[in-house]
Amino acid sequence: MTRLATPPHHGGLLVVQPLRHRRCAACRRGPLSLLVLEDGAPRCLQCADLGHLVFLRRGDTALTRRSREESTLSAVVVRFNRRKARYERQGVLVEEAALARAEARCLADAEARRRRRARDAKLRAAQDVRFTRAFAAEILRLFPGCPAERALAIATHASVRGSGRVGRSAAGRSLAEGAVVSAVVAGVRHVDTPYDQLLMSGVPRYEARRRIAGTVEAVLRTWEAGVEVRLTG
Repeated sequence: MTRLATPPHHGGLLVVQPLRHRRCAACRRGPLSLLVLEDGAPRCLQCADLGHLVFLRRGDTALTRRSREESTLSAVVVRFNRRKARYERQGVLVEEAALARAEARCLADAEARRRRRARDAKLRAAQDVRFTRAFAAEILRLFPGCPAERALAIATHASVRGSGRVGRSAAGRSLAEGAVVSAVVAGVRHVDTPYDQLLMSGVPRYEARRRIAGTVEAVLRTWEAGVEVRLTG
């Protein structure tokens, strides 16, 4: 019988996924999908007293770790990689009840993470609402003639989380006057002028901005000179 080289191992039980068909040296059962080497001779899991264990494929680190923690008896499963000339871990063998307990622990953690994500999302949404209203209030302070609904629309657009717009910049988050004015100018440009149509017709961006600059300036002057309007609620 051809003897198999024992793969290197640093402690604990080791099970091999053979690349060639092998039979158990004790009971002659085969071909074996998994085997244990004893003095270089293959043994099936039944003869090695590991037949009651179940295979858990590698990939889920938390589940693997917890399965081994819960299992009184466990083994590491390896397979030889010819291209790399080394044995590589494929998973573990653990007790079925231990795997069930580990899965329950992981599911509990997943549910806890889901609830935490929901709480965090709710918190971020509340923060976004407060920030948007603060941004809108600052717009109205600088431009008291701006209609309240326009101020809120401009603030909402400028402060969308993850948008990269001026409201999410460091200056925007601190409600710096320059950032607030930039958001208002952009809002006026897109809503109160033919800027978008000019771009769609092929007019270069800088030329389009030049053409609508007077209109933007007129709107801003009107809003600056207007009677203060406050957000309610």
